[in-house]
Amino acid sequence: MYAFFGIFFISSLSKVTSILRHLWKAKFQGKLSLTAEERFIRWDMCEDLAQQLVPKTLKDAAKYPQNSREVTLRRMKKAIQSKGWTERVETDWLMSRLRILLGW
Repeated sequence: MYAFFGIFFISSLSKVTSILRHLWKAKFQGKLSLTAEERFIRWDMCEDLAQQLVPKTLKDAAKYPQNSREVTLRRMKKAIQSKGWTERVETDWLMSRLRILLGW
């Protein structure tokens, strides 16, 4: 795991997932919507994750050059989903953002 993601990525990711889980719990325990500050925190964390995934995605694409860009993105999405880092809507946004950052 450390070889694939790196120590910095793992340490910042644990902070991201902790905050995201806390905010989702707050939302579904009676709050009807997130505050502007909570939305910004969630966006900022997802943006940070997208930025960190750019080199990882490029590395995966280079490792498996026979795969199309779509296959590479599906592999990344599957990895993200398997970790439970984000909710479905966040994962969808993350993948869209990753496409933009990659220019794919």
